[in-house]
Amino acid sequence: MPHSQTSAPRVSFLGGRLARGASPWLLPTVATAALSLARSRRSKGAAAIAVPTTALAAGMLWFFRDPEREITRGRVISPADGVVQSIMPWKDGRTRVAIFMSPLNVHVNRAPLAGTVTSVEHIPGGFVPAFNKESENNERVVWHFDTELGDIEMIQIAGAVARRIVPYVPQGTKVEQGERIGLIRFGSRVDIYLPEGVEVDVEVGQKTVAGVTRIDRD
Repeated sequence: MPHSQTSAPRVSFLGGRLARGASPWLLPTVATAALSLARSRRSKGAAAIAVPTTALAAGMLWFFRDPEREITRGRVISPADGVVQSIMPWKDGRTRVAIFMSPLNVHVNRAPLAGTVTSVEHIPGGFVPAFNKESENNERVVWHFDTELGDIEMIQIAGAVARRIVPYVPQGTKVEQGERIGLIRFGSRVDIYLPEGVEVDVEVGQKTVAGVTRIDRD
């Protein structure tokens, strides 16, 4: 099961904030790029390697950015940056809002409501693209929050590239609305289930910003 990353060191770059949990991917890539650049003046081989490794390092820095946000106040806010992929009524009266995250989105997820984390469960599975129907059986982490609206379920789903979900907070943690709670490395999907009686205020195809976009209606 993925372990809590509350004590993991945070990586920074030129004063910018990068996501916790990025180090295993980011540091070796940046180190390789820096070494190849340093040797490029003396070696044609190093110069040839420097271009793709530098481009990859720049891409990693972009992928793992973690910008500050001014958190929107509302009952339920988006837990993820991305695009609303589907809005589906559930048999138990809840409504599932699925948000697809591309590799270009910020990958840090945020708490949709203030409350207490009552469960963080890792479920093994496959790694098909998160926009496919078959992604219902992908690797995932299922969250439950005890909130003023009752139990809120949120699911982080790994995609074809995102094969590691990194929770930041363990069961029993009290979180504020919009607080960072975890990371999905690269493209993926986040589902949130709105309780019965809570109306959706987003539509399929709409872009969302974690901590900023409100997804319910008064």
